[in-house]
Amino acid sequence: MTFALNDLMLLMEQFMLPFIRFGALFVAAPFFGAVTVPVRVRIILAIAVTIILLPALGETAQIELVSADGFLMAVQQVAVGLGMALMLQFVIAAITMAGHTIATAMGLSFASSVDPQNGTQVSILGQFYLILATLFFLAIDGHLRMLELLALSFDVFPVTTFVLNADFFSEVVAYSAQMFVTGTLLALPVMIGVLLINVGFGVMTRAAPQLNIFSIGFPMSLLGGFVLMLLSMPVVLPVLGDAYERVFAVLTSLFSR
Repeated sequence: MTFALNDLMLLMEQFMLPFIRFGALFVAAPFFGAVTVPVRVRIILAIAVTIILLPALGETAQIELVSADGFLMAVQQVAVGLGMALMLQFVIAAITMAGHTIATAMGLSFASSVDPQNGTQVSILGQFYLILATLFFLAIDGHLRMLELLALSFDVFPVTTFVLNADFFSEVVAYSAQMFVTGTLLALPVMIGVLLINVGFGVMTRAAPQLNIFSIGFPMSLLGGFVLMLLSMPVVLPVLGDAYERVFAVLTSLFSR
C-alpha cells in the first residue's frame, strides 16, 4: 500500500488545523491541563480525538499551512480552544479562590501546598476545594461534554474560513467576572460563621481583658471553620454544579446554530 507525497500533504493539511484546536484545549482545560499530566499524554489525546472526530467535521478546504491564510487559521484554532478552556478554568479558579478566602478567615493561610493543576503554591483549603471541583467535573462527565462542545464549535468556527465572532470572545472576557461571584457565594457561609465566632471572642476580650482569649480563640476558629465547611457542603455542591452548567449552557448557545 503506497501513498503519494501529495496525498500525504493533503491528509496533513486536513488534520493539522483540527489538531491545533484540540491541542489548545488540552493545554489549558481542567484536569487535562494540569502540570501533572505529561505533555506527551496531552499530544496523544489530541491526536486520538482528532482522528476520531475528523470524519464528522465534513469536507475541509485545502489550506496551505505555510502561508498567511494558514497562519490566520492556526491562530483561530488556538483562540477557540484556549477560550473554551479558560471559561471552564474560571470555575476552577472560583472555587480555589473560595478555599483561599476561607483559609484566610480561619487563619490557615500560612499552610500551603503545591497546586497540581497549575504548579503554584495554594492554601490547604484551596487545594481541598480544587480537588473537590476536579472530581465533581469528572463526575458530571464534564470532560465528555467539553469534547462534544468543541466538536460543535466547528460549525461556528470552521477550518475552511477565518471567522471573527465577537460574541464568543466577549463572552469569555465577560464570564471572568462570574468567577468572583461564584467564589464569593461558595465562601460566604463559612466566612460569615467564622466572623461571628471572632466577634464573639472580641466581645469576651472586651468584657474580660485578663483572659487569654487568643490561646483558645485560634483553635476554636479552626474547629468552627471546619464544622461550617462540613455543614455548607450541601450548599457548595449545588452552586458548583450551577457554575458548570452555566458555562456549558453559554458555550452551547454560542456554538449551536
